[in-house]
Amino acid sequence: MSHEDATHGPAPLGDVDAEPMHRAVEALTAALHQYVDTAVGVRAEFGASEADDDPRILALENRVGTLNAAVFDQLHDALGMHPDLTTSVWEPGPDAEHTETDEDLPEGTVPAEAFYLGFVVADPPAGASMTLDGVIELLDEAGQEAASRLVTGGYHVLEWAASRGLAPAFGDDPDDEEDE
Repeated sequence: MSHEDATHGPAPLGDVDAEPMHRAVEALTAALHQYVDTAVGVRAEFGASEADDDPRILALENRVGTLNAAVFDQLHDALGMHPDLTTSVWEPGPDAEHTETDEDLPEGTVPAEAFYLGFVVADPPAGASMTLDGVIELLDEAGQEAASRLVTGGYHVLEWAASRGLAPAFGDDPDDEEDE
């Protein structure tokens, strides 16, 4: 779908059929329930690290990722929105120690935020010359280009990283260099 159609325009949408979006959510919900049931069974058979690598778990994680992308596509196609439905956010609980706020920063410090762009990439077709290992190289090149464009636009890019499997842990490595 083009980003120049009425769905992506500034005007509110009239009647929208929510049923296809609900069906996509129901399919994702069913897969998540299947994942929980399978994970409980696999964990009863194996240790945690073995369970993480169990083919049944990996297949269901791939299915959940695919169905989550289908939810995104349904919302995007029908509403023109770009929903961020895969970010995990843990808020501090009531017993959490004091967390740093902007008021705690030294005077003159500019607050910074982390931004993520995530991809779920499946294996290429059998016989293809590319591998999943090549994905990180491509993302690293794209990251360098994005960081350069941000700096050119006047932003201060304190850190950037391409990672596989988990979001990068910024500020945890004393050897990290600023990319500007």
